[in-house]
This record gives sequence, structure tokens and C-alpha cells, in this order.
Amino acid sequence: MTFTPKRVYFEKEALNYPLGQELHRRFGREGIPIMMAASHNRISGIPGKTPREAYLEAKRTLVVGVRRTLKFETCKPSAHYQLPLNTSCSGKCEYCYLHTTLGNRPYLRIYVNVDEILAKAEEYIKERKPEITLFEGAATSDPIPVENYSGSLKKAIEFFGRQELGRFRFVTKYTEVDSLLDADHREHTRFRFSINTQHVIKRYEHGTPGAEERLEAARKVAGAGYPLGFIIAPIMVYPGWEKDYGELMENLREKLGPAAESNITFELISHRFTARAKKRILDIFPSSTLPMEEEERKFKYGQFGYGKYVYPKETLQEMDSLFRSNLERNFPGSRVEYLV
Repeated sequence: MTFTPKRVYFEKEALNYPLGQELHRRFGREGIPIMMAASHNRISGIPGKTPREAYLEAKRTLVVGVRRTLKFETCKPSAHYQLPLNTSCSGKCEYCYLHTTLGNRPYLRIYVNVDEILAKAEEYIKERKPEITLFEGAATSDPIPVENYSGSLKKAIEFFGRQELGRFRFVTKYTEVDSLLDADHREHTRFRFSINTQHVIKRYEHGTPGAEERLEAARKVAGAGYPLGFIIAPIMVYPGWEKDYGELMENLREKLGPAAESNITFELISHRFTARAKKRILDIFPSSTLPMEEEERKFKYGQFGYGKYVYPKETLQEMDSLFRSNLERNFPGSRVEYLV
């Protein structure tokens, strides 16, 4: 499921960097339309008369730019800081939180000044000595679909491999992992996969690999010696959900084999939505069947001051019981980082 852009925008300044020059030549050879832009934050000319059309066209648009803001955002509870290697994702998941984060700008961005970004990460590491500093590489993106063009993920993995006090983690739904299997990671990068039941993937995770393909990619990554992690999200309640999630964890155990006994982390995130997200989702996916009935949820204020609709306490307790018992049985050496 390789991502190939329909059109590419270049910031003029990106052509001052070797990667920008290389990509400009490459897209020219491949016959992909190239346009210039003043800023990667202000792209105009992407077609689409309706919100859905504009969204789908943006998801086929790549912008090659320079990351000027080198002040890293914090990233709780996942890590100390975000590592901004790229932005957005080629997937079209109906529930994605990037609908509100990126709004009308869900086009994919890669940054050509990777060396500057990693040099800034090194400064953050030095500031926190002698503690270990953890960076998240997928806070506002899935970095795998554009790795074929940027190579920045492998570069970051090997950078952190050399850092005594720096650690890296990222998550993906995608399976093009072969170029990363020989990276000199020295077990300083936790390679995580976002997984779900086939029921959720087929209905809501458009343009992404299926569950079996993701589990096979995870097996390859485990074989390459990476510390492994899984995000099961969003956990949804539907008829047969308990059986499906139980089978998902059993299939994962079977696919990983002996690697299932290793240090694996799990992050468990129940489905939630905000009023703003619901409106945006229904603009883009007007026939969505996402479970977004406010009366069936509990309203809760989030850490950023806005309210969200979450499953009631009793349902979350059922999830907690189901997942912890299944994980203890199938992954006795694993660690649940959180269930929210």
C-alpha cells in the first residue's frame, strides 16, 4: 500500500537542502506535477468543491518544506517531546483526531532539514541529563508512508541508537518496514503498531493495511530486534467486540511466536469524540456509522479544556478486565502503559 502523491508542493527554501533537491529531481522524473509554495502552512490550489472532495485530494498531496519552529511540543503521556519529522498521514480513518488538529490542511508534509531537527533533539537530551529523554515520532503523523521519500525515520532511529540518554518511539498502521529492518537501532527505538479488529479496520480505517498484514509486519520488526509496542485504538463496543478483541490478541501472540515473551508495551485507548470532531467527521464522511450518540456516553472535560464524550465508567471497567486478562495470558512479560 505504497503512497504515491498526485501532486507535490515545494517551499522554495526546501531546495536549499540536499533532500529537497533530490526529491525535486525525483518527482520531475516520475512525472508528478510540481508546484512552488511560499509556506508549507499555506497551501492553496488543492481541488475539491465539498469538504469530502477537498479532504480526499489533500490526502493525495505532498508538501516538501522546512521545519522552522524547532521548539518541540510536549507529548504526554507518550513521551517527553514530539519529534517533528513529518505531518499528517495517507490513511483516511474516520475517527482520527487529526481531523480537528489539522482541520482543512490534512495534506502530507515532510521536512528536509532533518539534521537541524535531530540537532535540536540532542540539545533537549543534554538539558535533561542524567535522565533519559523520550521522543515521540508520530504525534501528528504516520511516518511510514512517506519514509520512501524522506528517509528521515531511519536517520532518526540511527541517531537515537548513538544517544546514551535519548530514546525514540513511533507508531504506524502501515507495513512498508523493510528499509528499517537493518537500521542500527541498538534497542533505543520502540517500534509500535496501531492494531484493531478487522470489524473496525474495514469500516473506519480506509486506505490502511488489514490486521493480518500489520501483524506480519510486527513479526518482521520483532525479528530485527526492536523493542515492540502496540496501540489498540480506538477500542469500540459493538456486538461481539469482546470475542473480536480476544481473538486479535491471540492472533498477535501466534504471529509473534517467541517474541511475545519479550518486553512488549500496550497502550489501550477507548473510542471518544468531541462535538467539533463529530461535525468534521460527518462533513467528510456523511454516511459514517461511527458510534457518536452523545446520550450513550459520559461527557468529560479533557486536559486541553474542551469536553469529550467517552464510554461510561462501567464500560471502561469491562474493557480493563477483558484486556488485562487476555494480555496476562498471551503476553505475560508485557506492560500496559495506560488504558483511557
